[in-house]
Amino acid sequence: MAKVGAQRAAELTGRSKSTIQRAMNNGKLSYEVDPNGRRVIDVSELDRALGLRQAGSNGFDAGAGVEQELEKASAMLETERLKMRIKMLEDQLDMANSQIADLKDQRDLWQKQASQVLITSQFSQKQAEELRAELKEREARARARREQMEKQSEKTVTKMKPGNENAQAEEENFNFKGLWKRVKGAGS
Repeated sequence: MAKVGAQRAAELTGRSKSTIQRAMNNGKLSYEVDPNGRRVIDVSELDRALGLRQAGSNGFDAGAGVEQELEKASAMLETERLKMRIKMLEDQLDMANSQIADLKDQRDLWQKQASQVLITSQFSQKQAEELRAELKEREARARARREQMEKQSEKTVTKMKPGNENAQAEEENFNFKGLWKRVKGAGS
């Protein structure tokens, strides 16, 4: 059945609002507390305890009033149901937005980490290429030194061969220079 507040109950019974509230406080009139914390009274309880006002000077008809109250009560219930549904959907939307924000943060962290790995990889690759170039350069220098040493050793071998007049002349010059150094050193 329809439930009404103290003001509407006073209108239906022709009593004052304070009389209705006093009857609720004294226990003469039973009531319920709605989700909003308001005390509401069933229309049939009003009729039992205080009686509904019959048609009077303002053309009020008890049956029509009850029907109107039922319609108002069902509209109020529907409104409350829709408000609760809206609240629930708003909560779900807030939760979804929170999850989206978390996912975006995680995505940004992964992108940052991937970027760092890529930079490190590129840096390592560049270092490896530089090391390869340096090794090739060292190998080329070592090869050039070996070739130079081989040429020098070939020259030395050809100088040392018997019958080589240039080698003998150089050897005598070398000995003479060495002798001159010894003499000079002994005289000092």
